[in-house]
Amino acid sequence: MTQTPAARNAGGWQGFTGGWYTYCMADDAQSHPNQRAPLAYENKTFLDGPDGRILRILAEYQEPLSKFRRERIQDTIVFFGSARIHSREDTEAALQALRAAGGISAEAQERIRRAESDVAMSRYYEDARRLAYLISRWTRTIAQPRHRFVVCTGGGPGIMEAANRGASEAGAKTIGLNIHLPFEQVPNPYITPELNFEFHYFFMRKLWFAYLAKALVVFPGGFGTFDEMFELLTLAQTRKLNKHISVLVYGQKYWEKIVNFQALVEAGTISAEDMDLIHWADDPQAAYEFLRADLERHHVQSAALSEKAPDIAKTRF
Repeated sequence: MTQTPAARNAGGWQGFTGGWYTYCMADDAQSHPNQRAPLAYENKTFLDGPDGRILRILAEYQEPLSKFRRERIQDTIVFFGSARIHSREDTEAALQALRAAGGISAEAQERIRRAESDVAMSRYYEDARRLAYLISRWTRTIAQPRHRFVVCTGGGPGIMEAANRGASEAGAKTIGLNIHLPFEQVPNPYITPELNFEFHYFFMRKLWFAYLAKALVVFPGGFGTFDEMFELLTLAQTRKLNKHISVLVYGQKYWEKIVNFQALVEAGTISAEDMDLIHWADDPQAAYEFLRADLERHHVQSAALSEKAPDIAKTRF
């Protein structure tokens, strides 16, 4: 059908105006301030600000959970202890260097005294390493579809490093729940890379310590160790978590010098029965035998009952 000149002119004008409109809109898109906004979950200013806090907290729950599922982790044994206790090899080398340097000043003598104390305390590093090795060697023989009683630590140096190291030497997976601090705390090299975590919130880190643990092993330590030990003892005492959790405190001589537990009983601030929550050990083999017997009695189940992973504890109330 032949188009009339008027129709052709109308079509040309419409085509021109449409093209001009598109050109102008494209030009405006480059000049006006309303560009495409970032997606909320890609908006770093929002995520890092106060309004994004709930999302950051949820992330520190969901990301570990997804990794524990992927790595088939069912439950853990948590090791606590000082970040400042080092291996016998390292402490002896440091002491020899100080003695070789000499010096008769009070400051030099104090450094030597501290180094001698470090050598004495290094036995706990070696014992933690050995105990983690023994436990992990045994757990690798448990014929279940998920990894049971995986050694878990705060992921840093000292006793944490020793426990991760012993588990790694046994060929087992081992977990490090690191915390972002301005000093001291960096991941040790013995953590299984897929199970190396970094937390901002202490309370979310504590959740993962408590909720997967079937046993707690407490080596000599300072404020952080006190915090973690007494929090888990409180959960065991109040039976808030609906599971049996054994607490093994290692190094009775150290702990009884630092904390007068019996004074708490005598003052009536805890009951005599509460002391039964604490099991003492001073030798890796004895500690291993207690833990194995306790875990077998309360937690080793048939493979058919072990499908849920991770085994997050429920609260009683």
